[in-house]
Amino acid sequence: MIIAVSGWVEAQPAIRVAVPNAPAWRPPLSTLPLARLLFAITAGTHFLFVSLTLGLAALVAIMQTRAVVTGSAVHMRMVRFWGQLYVINYAVGIVTGLMMEFQFGLNWPGLTDHARDVFGAPLAMETLVAFFIEATFLGLWIFGWDRLNRYAHLALIWVVTLTAYASAYFILVANGFLRRPVGFVRVGDELRIDSAAKLFTNPAALLPLGHVVSGAFLVAGFFVAAVSSWHLRGARRGQVVDLEFFRRSLRIGLISVVLAIVPSIVFGIVQFAYIDRIGGGRTSALSGTMETLMMMAWLWMFLVAAMALIKLPFTRWLLRGRVFHRVVMMTLPFPYFAMLAGWIFREGDRQPWLIKGVLRTEDAVRPMSQGAMLAAFTGITSLFAVLALVNIALLRRYARQGPDEVALGRTEPIPSLEPVPSL
Repeated sequence: MIIAVSGWVEAQPAIRVAVPNAPAWRPPLSTLPLARLLFAITAGTHFLFVSLTLGLAALVAIMQTRAVVTGSAVHMRMVRFWGQLYVINYAVGIVTGLMMEFQFGLNWPGLTDHARDVFGAPLAMETLVAFFIEATFLGLWIFGWDRLNRYAHLALIWVVTLTAYASAYFILVANGFLRRPVGFVRVGDELRIDSAAKLFTNPAALLPLGHVVSGAFLVAGFFVAAVSSWHLRGARRGQVVDLEFFRRSLRIGLISVVLAIVPSIVFGIVQFAYIDRIGGGRTSALSGTMETLMMMAWLWMFLVAAMALIKLPFTRWLLRGRVFHRVVMMTLPFPYFAMLAGWIFREGDRQPWLIKGVLRTEDAVRPMSQGAMLAAFTGITSLFAVLALVNIALLRRYARQGPDEVALGRTEPIPSLEPVPSL
């Protein structure tokens, strides 16, 4: 989730600042940018998975709550359909997250050597939450259909959702420390936690948390709305489509967009002001370009949200809005791009610092030959490209299916076992 080490790849001035016990080795000219680019690609790709996972988990939990409380059969079918897409995205995202954290040991041992206590603590808590609680309860939710009490089964998806956001919070705490180091004291060569309260209430972590949460609802809302629009447009071409199912799904997706667009913009603007106050942000051509493109994406999504707000009260407009359906489908990449551009803008100014004002990036990279770094770069980026393509293909395949064709929660009759005739 964090584009932390990379800060993207761009020319930086050669500023020499003394760091206690910094290694005498300096990486070859092409090794450091390659290591930074590798982390930028892996972290950015993982962030795209996470943004949909966070938002879709909450929407599925809301759908299931409605189904359990009201007994709505259509909402329970919606839980199975959108829940299956959530599980696919979650599974692939887990692999990308493991590969991203693997790079801390592969390419950036200086970070763990100097700040294993401060930086490692929130990462360890995130690992406990994500892999011991979230993944466990998600497994129970997947395989607990019709085996658990409906309220117990509903509680499982809410535990999964809340732990997902807790995981995001702990990651942002680690990232916020890199941008604005607080709550630590230097003991010899290492940084130790001096105030846990300052570390976990760092504004550099809390402000992006609000932006990530609202952005995740924006991504999931456009995803649900775009898939629903595709099916509704198919009905106009003569395809058999469950109109009530996808009309309700479109409505949920658009409500999520309408509710999330303003908080997403507000948290983004507040972050810009905060970055300017603590120093950084608009310090390079790349950051300026990302800011401009992000503003354009926000403006377009705001206009689409305004159109949705006008159409939401009218059922027939939602079903027959041919042009609107096409616009929603075209807008699907925009929230992904806006969130990624925002992180590039946020992280691009910290160089040449890995921990701002404390540890330089070149002092944390592993002393590795150019050939070894190139091999690692090629292998990991190839794997991520395959994972991204697999995720897109699986989401596309199962999103195109009807709501009654999904496998999640389906209870197939167990075939009777015929006695084997004796020989």
